[in-house]
Amino acid sequence: MAEKDKPGNAMWGGRFAAGPSAIMEAINVSIDVDRRMAQEDIAGSRAHCEMLTATGIIGKADGEAILDGLAMIEAEIENGSFPFRREFEDIHLNVEARLKELIGPAAGRLHTARSRNDQVATDFKLALRNAIDGLDLRFAALQTALLGQAERHASTIMPGFTHLQTAQPVSFGHYALAYVEMLGRDRGRFADARARLNESPLGAAALAGTSFPIDRRMTAAALGFVRPQANSIDAVSARDFALEVLAAASIASITLSRLAEEIVIWSSAEFGFVRLPDEWTTGSSIMPQKRNPDAAELVRAKSGRVTGALVGLLMVMKGLPLAYSKDMQEDKPQTFEALDALTLSLAAMTGMIETLALDEAKLKAAAGRAYATATDLADWLVQNLGLPFREAHHVTGADREARRGEEVAARQAHFGTDAERRAQDHGGRVLRPQRREFRRLA
Repeated sequence: MAEKDKPGNAMWGGRFAAGPSAIMEAINVSIDVDRRMAQEDIAGSRAHCEMLTATGIIGKADGEAILDGLAMIEAEIENGSFPFRREFEDIHLNVEARLKELIGPAAGRLHTARSRNDQVATDFKLALRNAIDGLDLRFAALQTALLGQAERHASTIMPGFTHLQTAQPVSFGHYALAYVEMLGRDRGRFADARARLNESPLGAAALAGTSFPIDRRMTAAALGFVRPQANSIDAVSARDFALEVLAAASIASITLSRLAEEIVIWSSAEFGFVRLPDEWTTGSSIMPQKRNPDAAELVRAKSGRVTGALVGLLMVMKGLPLAYSKDMQEDKPQTFEALDALTLSLAAMTGMIETLALDEAKLKAAAGRAYATATDLADWLVQNLGLPFREAHHVTGADREARRGEEVAARQAHFGTDAERRAQDHGGRVLRPQRREFRRLA
């Protein structure tokens, strides 16, 4: 059949003489992404049907048939037998088409007083609400893992850093609790986003509401929303709720990225503070000695994908006039991908923290290097000798440099200068470049 002879979409094609081209279908179809909102779509349709029946907008028999059909579709989705079809574009039309196959013409009454505009906004809010609830459990698990390490190592001394240089001694427990606090704020941002998105768009229809005597409070309550959204235009055109979730996800991913960076650095041979077990590391295809902290590195990398999703959706929304535009179909792929990446990162980080082994001796030794207690000495001079802090600071700094000079002189007296060591091998012979070897390696 030629493209121009294809029938129009049965759900909206009444004024169309032909169906979409193959390319139009490819760019328009979203079922591959929004099929993950199937449960939310059925929940929204169930609440809408019950409201239509309670208000007398549709008959009781039709309402019961629709609810029975939705239950059958729900079972098909759960057991994997539901026929997701690209010709029906999205999850909403897929469910409605299947409902018609199961119960006949009564299925057409379900869309009374409803548009896909308010339907998709409702589904999306329900999906994000569920995602936030799942993420909160993941955050709690990571905080619990960090608390466990903090309790086990409340007295384990380690160097605290500023500018990645040794600053002052701290305990590992105190260090771990810093991330517990950061993750608590991350959870709070998601909780705030959840509270703000928890208003129902259902009943706004395309943008101007409906002439049917619907009960929006009934559907809002049935779906667990605190109230209907007040403005119908805002209800279908807003995606700031998704942006806020992505903003919270982006900040949380940065928290995880910073913790991942600590693990990468600390597990290196140069530091040797911690060791990851085999299940959280990988090897090299050429260097047999390598144990790479790839899980931590990938957590660090995924923060870029999460923050990229926020920027992407901001660019989608930045120039859209009210109310709905098809651009907004691009809200879900990047949002779902970002939340999946954050969920996986939280699970991986929790596993690493739970099994992280500390080298307490190396941590303590490192804490004693680089004059880490210099601030304590300055404080002692203030508290016991009455020096102004700036003078105590100067005295301590000068003492540090004097001690450093003494240490350097002592090393040179014992080992020779750096230049002398470079110039001689163990037998006292002057080292000369092996030009032939250099040429071979060049």
